[in-house]
Amino acid sequence: MGSTHDINFENSWGNQARAESYSKLEFPNTYYLAYRDLPEIIANHVKGSHAVDFGCGTGRSTRFLKRLGFDATGIDISEDMLTKAKILDSSGNYQLVSNGNYDHLGTNQFDLVLSVFTFDNIPEWQNRIKILRGLSGLLKTTGRMICLDSSPDLYINECASFSTKDFPENRKAKTGDIVRCIMNDVEDRRPVEDIFWSVDDYMKMFDMAGLEIEAIYKPLGYINEPFNWVSEIEIAPWMIFVLKCR
Repeated sequence: MGSTHDINFENSWGNQARAESYSKLEFPNTYYLAYRDLPEIIANHVKGSHAVDFGCGTGRSTRFLKRLGFDATGIDISEDMLTKAKILDSSGNYQLVSNGNYDHLGTNQFDLVLSVFTFDNIPEWQNRIKILRGLSGLLKTTGRMICLDSSPDLYINECASFSTKDFPENRKAKTGDIVRCIMNDVEDRRPVEDIFWSVDDYMKMFDMAGLEIEAIYKPLGYINEPFNWVSEIEIAPWMIFVLKCR
């Protein structure tokens, strides 16, 4: 099942400096493509308005869900991130959790579990599968999980928001390996480390967690959009999986 790679991986966003830098980021450039189609995707696949935002970080995606009319609970394992989230959204519901342990939120209670970029920072097959099973337990029988993560192509191309040219080793990455990029949209220009995961292995992972893929979206940039696209018109930097419990 691929390599689990017992690597020394530290979540790039688990410290105060990163939290401060990331909290200022909204939807610029390549990030715009991650969120552009989500309202329509959610409207087409999700019934109801009770949502969990998994890996909410500083609350950007939780606030996004609230603007769409959801009663959203943001959850994360980083206290620094949640501190910023609560400052930015004092009326929001943000909770510290540990990996795979979400029953206290209420099993079979939610219409949507949204995960934006979170699995880019989660190593190891069994860890991911445990988390996915825990999250799926939150869903109603009609509920859906939407998992938005970096496309493998993001790590080997230049994008408006990311540079990977200084990391040619990314091209040899296999599932479970660390890949690196520079974010162009934040003040903190230290390399960001992510965990590479192939599309085929995402599909295997979902299957092992008892989830079925309902749809896959790969948003591309449009020429008439007000951004200086680099590769985004031809190469999708993100992939969006809509999942349901088997």
